[in-house]
Amino acid sequence: MRPRTDGPVVRRSDLGEVTTLRLVILDCDGTLVDSQQVIVATMHAAFGELDLPPPPAEAVRRTIGLSLEEVIARLAPAGQEHRLDAVFQAYRRRFFEWRTTASAPEPLFPHAGETIEQLMLEGFLLGVATGKSRRGLDAVLASHDLQDSFVTLQTADRHPGKPHPAMLHQAMAETGARSEDTIMVGDTSYDMEMAVNAGVMPVGVAWGYHDADELRDAGAMAVLDDFRQLLPLLTDRWAGR
Repeated sequence: MRPRTDGPVVRRSDLGEVTTLRLVILDCDGTLVDSQQVIVATMHAAFGELDLPPPPAEAVRRTIGLSLEEVIARLAPAGQEHRLDAVFQAYRRRFFEWRTTASAPEPLFPHAGETIEQLMLEGFLLGVATGKSRRGLDAVLASHDLQDSFVTLQTADRHPGKPHPAMLHQAMAETGARSEDTIMVGDTSYDMEMAVNAGVMPVGVAWGYHDADELRDAGAMAVLDDFRQLLPLLTDRWAGR
């Protein structure tokens, strides 16, 4: 782990140039991959296993990005609080079964892979902060051969869930990046609120599960319509620094 400092955090490139550490943290579900169909189907199956009425698909989509415990607590019918852990366990089991038998992984959003490659070539440090478990995140990244693209991975099974800033604080601690040199990219208001709480720049994406107005209301300083807009935004952000 790189130690933190009070002054600008820098690193030396292969050419001997000294540059500021620039950390870009991405959400997973709804930002990197389109997982809504799998999540909704698995949630319905988990509720059905316990003879509980399935939550509306839109209600499930609205909670994507939160920790699984928080999602189930929000979706469970009133008076069923004593069954939350059973739903949690049923969801985890069924999602694992799906992952081990699925013929195709959750798809990347258009231009996600090429944008990640470009950011790495430009010297950005990349991380993930997600409501997924670490096992789930590792599986997604491996399915798209992205496991070596990120230098820090933060998941909700090891931290308080969004919008608590713990995942972003840990990502900065692990990389040595300062808050003013860190950007959080996500598709939900929870991502934007987490970024605000951590003192980093919130950037929303319009292809996910919350609309652009919600993202702006939650603090987004920009909302992207296409993954290819990310690198120009970052280049402008750090121009002259």
